[in-house]
Amino acid sequence: MAISVAVAGASGYAGGEALRLLLNHPEVEIGAVTGHSSAGDRLGVHHPHLLPLADRVLQPTTAQALAGHDAVILALPHGASGPIAAELASGVLVLDCGADFRLADAGAWESFYGSPHAGSWPYGMPELITASGRQRENLNDQRRIAVPGCNVTAVTLGLAPGVAAGVVDPTDIVAVLANGPSGAGRAAKTNLLASEILGSASPYAVGGSHRHIPEIQQNLKTAGAKDVKISFTPTLVPMARGILATITAPIVAGNSAEEIRQVWLDAYADEPFVTVLPQGQWPSTGMTLGSNTAALQVTVDPNAGRVVVVCAIDNLVKGTAGTAIQCLNLAFGWEETTGLTTIGVAP
Repeated sequence: MAISVAVAGASGYAGGEALRLLLNHPEVEIGAVTGHSSAGDRLGVHHPHLLPLADRVLQPTTAQALAGHDAVILALPHGASGPIAAELASGVLVLDCGADFRLADAGAWESFYGSPHAGSWPYGMPELITASGRQRENLNDQRRIAVPGCNVTAVTLGLAPGVAAGVVDPTDIVAVLANGPSGAGRAAKTNLLASEILGSASPYAVGGSHRHIPEIQQNLKTAGAKDVKISFTPTLVPMARGILATITAPIVAGNSAEEIRQVWLDAYADEPFVTVLPQGQWPSTGMTLGSNTAALQVTVDPNAGRVVVVCAIDNLVKGTAGTAIQCLNLAFGWEETTGLTTIGVAP
């Protein structure tokens, strides 16, 4: 019997992507779709590509509208999920695609987000390396799951194997990311207008101010780091979606380039959604477009004494909605790959 899934924030990019994936999920029926300023609109006004749902009417985002479903995906702005989640029944699976419940450290939340900490939920990155195995083992049968940030996903998947194996120094990480503006949501902002970004690239949240930094640090500590220091610089580039993360860290003496690369190959050998490319082939955002795949390459820069990892993801799929579906599958005891694809769209 299919379960019913409601999507809050359905008129936004992440909510729309969740709906696109759910339409291909064999175990799911899509229930309520809700919005805030878009309540009362036909969904097709905002997502004309979702033809089977085009005539659905967006309801207001209230606990009443979301009640009565087996699962609820919250694709809401940061800070908006807590009050809604608190009103939903404890037996309902709630997948929060916002940041509200990702951080365990209340001080880190208040420092980077400037509001009271709502609490922490089981962290929804199935592939995350932990002291006992992988994070997916902690997601079975859960009913509250915090879906990771998109930049966090790229950097964590990129570097966690080296941290866990002790072959890199996590106290001198440098990560520079090229980002499509869809990761910032659908609200009209001057710096995200086509006239501002077409033919131009620009950094943002420079100098350690990006809100994803404490989440990356938390993940790498989960993978085994005692301390994590990271210089993190995202850059807006003129592509609608995608993240290309270039991450470097010092190598620990005594490990050859071949041994270091093997660490990543071993770590992801059995992961359906993380691929280490053949040597010499480098990731691009185009190869992950529309898929739930993270494409990686790793090498050693012998002159700098650093490992270099490049990770490409689609920020709306593997970076958000796709991972939410992975977590939904785990929570209901289905195959983790159900309803998801590793096949991209090209050109």
